[in-house]
Amino acid sequence: MYAAAGAFATTTEYGTWIAPADRITWTPPGFKHSHRFYGRTDARILAVPADECGDLVEHPCVFAVSPLLREGVLALTGDRTRSADADRRLRAVVLDELGEVPEQSFHLPEPRDDRLRAVTDLLHADPGRNTTLAELGRAVGTSERTLSRLFQTNLGLSFHRWRTILRIHHALIRLTAGDSVTDTAITCGWSNPSTFIEAFTAVVGQTPGRYQAGLRDRGD
Repeated sequence: MYAAAGAFATTTEYGTWIAPADRITWTPPGFKHSHRFYGRTDARILAVPADECGDLVEHPCVFAVSPLLREGVLALTGDRTRSADADRRLRAVVLDELGEVPEQSFHLPEPRDDRLRAVTDLLHADPGRNTTLAELGRAVGTSERTLSRLFQTNLGLSFHRWRTILRIHHALIRLTAGDSVTDTAITCGWSNPSTFIEAFTAVVGQTPGRYQAGLRDRGD
């Protein structure tokens, strides 16, 4: 699925992957999944036959989109009618290109441990809350040390890193909806726009201002 405009999230039992504009999500065969769309989203869906998936990664992920990959997906999901052979050749180009573009760090893993899930549910409900891990532990009846260990062993991320990615997910949604960088930073829990811009750029690969400018350019 390709976000030609807008943003969407893909959720499986292993967590959520968010795809801002000009990113593509890959969900391999066998993964039950759902999608949620934000703003005015132009989502292009390309089904890949199972026997053509052998060279692609075996887990859901988000990729950057090269110009060739973008045009191939748009062509395959457009209105023009092609023969089955022509579609297969064009799809082969898309799959080759998908194997060459870099994977993006937009995965937010979800816990299986009930104690950890109680904490992440609180954070999902209010991503901007600046509650410490110790305070969250008291709220769910678990120690800070136990929660810190669970984040690492259950999710493979520190508490701080997991919450940062959660906030970036919400920031992408708000920026896509047209909120300002400053309002997005404060709403999503950063103390000032500078720290938000730094965190956003580290995860997304571009500043929030440049991301919004790209949305406007595609809208024009």
